[in-house]
Amino acid sequence: MDKIILKDILVRGILGINPEERTTKQDIRLNITLLTDIRRAAESRNIEDTVNYFTITERLIEFVENSSYLLLETLVSEVAKLLLRENPLVVKVIVRVEKPTALRYTNAVGIEIERSREDFA
Repeated sequence: MDKIILKDILVRGILGINPEERTTKQDIRLNITLLTDIRRAAESRNIEDTVNYFTITERLIEFVENSSYLLLETLVSEVAKLLLRENPLVVKVIVRVEKPTALRYTNAVGIEIERSREDFA
């Protein structure tokens, strides 16, 4: 399987359980790996034969900026569902969501999951 990698997408959204996290948007970093087959697009040179990562990135930004979740666990799962639901050429996704400011002594706190369509059937 081929991989399309979207690295360090930085957005701002509502995420967390503390009162200030429920009212103030904070930085959220996304790392996405899309497992797909790029051979047809490589041969045809046609964007319609592949996963449009520009469109996916724009959709991810919109989704996260308009979301409001209590837990990283929920957000990372919902992002995986969104990617699989809206992109039929994607077979599997690896999604990492990080909160860079979650803990004082860390660079970030994050969760990474790997999901396929069967996981959400």
